[in-house]
Amino acid sequence: MAGTEDDIFLRAKHRTFTGLSEDIEHEWRGPFYFIQAADPQLGLMKAWREGDSKSGGDEWTEEVELTKQAVEAMNRLRPRPRFMVLCGDLVHAMPGHPFKEAQERDLKTALKGTDPSIPLVFVSGNHDLGNTPTPSTVEQYCTSWGDDYFSFWVGGVLFLVLNSQLFYDASACPQLKEAQETWLDEQLNKVSSSSAPKHILVFQHIPLYIKKPDEDDDYFNLQKEVRQNLMDRFKSAGVKAVFSGHYHRNAGGRHGGLDMVVSSAIGCQLGEDVHGVRVVVVTADGVVHRYHSLERMRTAGMDEDLRKLLQA
Repeated sequence: MAGTEDDIFLRAKHRTFTGLSEDIEHEWRGPFYFIQAADPQLGLMKAWREGDSKSGGDEWTEEVELTKQAVEAMNRLRPRPRFMVLCGDLVHAMPGHPFKEAQERDLKTALKGTDPSIPLVFVSGNHDLGNTPTPSTVEQYCTSWGDDYFSFWVGGVLFLVLNSQLFYDASACPQLKEAQETWLDEQLNKVSSSSAPKHILVFQHIPLYIKKPDEDDDYFNLQKEVRQNLMDRFKSAGVKAVFSGHYHRNAGGRHGGLDMVVSSAIGCQLGEDVHGVRVVVVTADGVVHRYHSLERMRTAGMDEDLRKLLQA
């Protein structure tokens, strides 16, 4: 499914991911797995070291190499994952910054090494849209990477990709926020018993929370009122887990049967974690996941206990 630039990078259109929307994917056919990654954020590493993280980042060789390592490690996996999702902050430069176009071009080049059998799913982050997105910045993102929110099915599981920046600050684009809210309600409400997915999983950049649902508002989480509203809607619809990035550290928790999974970055680390990605195994009974360093996954593959789950 990867080949031309259009095939790889522009497939999420009309609120569906065409690379994985075939009717056959609505049927449960046994365990499978995917790779969740976040924050390649080309340009941040040098800027962070120099105490200039608000700049667009004038050097991104390190992040390009780490992205290539992630692609190489993923390509070595057997069986191969059903897809890889990148949960936002694809590059560091904000919309309108002169470095943004070059960073996006170099990220796309690094990702082109992905094996053609592994579709790529893109999630928008605050650095992709701006901290306060506008209709123009959202349109620019959609032109470069595909829709900012959409759904797709894999192996009987429904996946929802959301634009979390519209939850965080939509003051400059209230109509876009309203449109996503309407769409999300439609997606959650139309899950009927006759066509119920085995599981429902959500991808977004900003976590609902970092460690606890009642934690204070912070740059790295959604505001309390917003997060509680989303958690209530997700739980009511039977969402199993929400996967995010943004924090550049591994974190998360579980509340009322809903997992909040916060994954560290391919790129810049802000804590004690290492550059890596998360292997997510989906079984009939649930979702099992573990963060793997790029080096460990490249040399040893996924952990054996996760691999055994695929044989059930």
